[in-house]
Amino acid sequence: MLPATTTKHKKLLVCPFADSVFHLHQSDDGVSNGTALWLGAQCLSAYLAYSAVVKPGMRAIELGSGIGLTSLALAHLGCHTIATDLPWVIAKCLAKNIENNRARLPSTAGELSVRELDWTIPPDQWVFDHDTIIASPACSPPEPQQYPHKFDIIVSADTVYSRELVTPFLRTLHALCTSSAPRIPMAFICIERRDNAVIDQMLQDAQSIWCFAVTRVPPRKLSKALEKSGCKWAKDDWDGVELWKLTYRG
Repeated sequence: MLPATTTKHKKLLVCPFADSVFHLHQSDDGVSNGTALWLGAQCLSAYLAYSAVVKPGMRAIELGSGIGLTSLALAHLGCHTIATDLPWVIAKCLAKNIENNRARLPSTAGELSVRELDWTIPPDQWVFDHDTIIASPACSPPEPQQYPHKFDIIVSADTVYSRELVTPFLRTLHALCTSSAPRIPMAFICIERRDNAVIDQMLQDAQSIWCFAVTRVPPRKLSKALEKSGCKWAKDDWDGVELWKLTYRG
């Protein structure tokens, strides 16, 4: 599989994963960054497949699923997965990609669903009795609800690229972790370091404000996972990609 930086012009991507091959539609029309594949999703999916952190039966949620590669990877590995994004991304590519690739998942795959999750919506306004929505400006409960799902793993790739997203993202991540108590979910955030100030702020705020322990996954482990996944890339092909593990300490 080629690095995402070289395939933005393609409308259909053929993405091998383990013993499956996903066919994913993307759109690089400038309306949303979420409708195209990015390096972070490729690297994160490879790490999840070959690092032994994922076990069948885990409950997983992805923040900013984009075209769906990482959520499909989690489901393939046996995780019961919720893929989330904003309405435009869901309608443009995510929902179709999930539905079109269900038949390519193995019989051992976990459940996989798609829901809208707008990070700007405070957690006390989230809804849980809706088939397609968790958080939306168009839908809020009459009173706060307790989240019915307790997650084992939370993932996100290439989703925090501006200062305005840092606080809403971390608040969403914090809410999902605290709602999973007494479990302490693993959270893996894969980023391409384009703006040092934004990434450094996210990592600092995660620790100082939102009570997360922050640890970088060693690049050698990520490199090894890419090799095992069949990505014969040069280091320059994914230079700048970092994988961080966030563990809630509250």
